[in-house]
Amino acid sequence: MNVLALNAAYLPADGEALIPLLGAWQREHGTPPLVASVTALPGEDVGGVRVGTYLPQSEPGVIAVEQVSRLGIAAWAGVLAEAHGTPAWAGALASHFGARLEGRRDSALLMAYAGGEAIGALLWRATAQGGAAHLWGTLDPAADAPLLNMAAELGGGSLRASLPDTSPLTVTDEAVVVFTRPAGQAGPALD
Repeated sequence: MNVLALNAAYLPADGEALIPLLGAWQREHGTPPLVASVTALPGEDVGGVRVGTYLPQSEPGVIAVEQVSRLGIAAWAGVLAEAHGTPAWAGALASHFGARLEGRRDSALLMAYAGGEAIGALLWRATAQGGAAHLWGTLDPAADAPLLNMAAELGGGSLRASLPDTSPLTVTDEAVVVFTRPAGQAGPALD
């Protein structure tokens, strides 16, 4: 699966009937046949995320996490893109987020370090309930909890987060979003 399923079409829980129309649109526009939904759909399951409230968890303290300036967005985007297996997207991500985050005080870039090497990146957004972290990635799973713990701290202890379905970390009030390549759909590769 590519970085954060940026190519996915999001369907409502009762949207299965839309798949043929969506497939036609995706073929016409040359986009990958990838659908995200809170219900299982027929086809190839290519991953998922668990969305819910993250509660800070204990961690050994060997990973340093800091908020970085927007001037460091290129390095932040590089770690994020590499963490999701698409390092070539780093420049585009940096340009995209640099423009959209300019002057925004309700967002923060966090980076995790091990021995001085950047191994994780997270975009934190302020919400009425505290904060949210749905855009993040790490090169070492040991950085997951420290990054999310710092994001929770920024939000006063409350954090809505998306965790990969393979993560050992947990969220409460969990909803699972499944990414599926619909049965019988052909198109460009997902990454």
